Amino acid sequence: MEMRLEVLLLLLAAGAVTLVPRILPLLVFSKLQIPDWGLKWLNYIPIAILAALLAQVLFMHETMQWDYLIAAIPTFLVAIYTRSLLGTVLTGVIVIILLRFFF
Repeated sequence: MEMRLEVLLLLLAAGAVTLVPRILPLLVFSKLQIPDWGLKWLNYIPIAILAALLAQVLFMHETMQWDYLIAAIPTFLVAIYTRSLLGTVLTGVIVIILLRFFF
């Protein structure tokens, strides 16, 4: 298989673009002492991102599907009460399967 220089440069550039945003914050924050309030604030970032993605799927009018909204309710309740990722995912999948099979 022939490897062209353009393809090699493209792969190296893509690797650099992927690597720099991951390494640069690590290098910067490893030398800084983040205060406790900053660490507490950083703990909320993943759940905020997931909530924004979930809200976009559930409530956008062009893509809104009622089966997703209905399945989100028991899935959310299982997530709150069990705090189990496996239980939450299985609940969501099973409810979607049942809704699509019966409706």
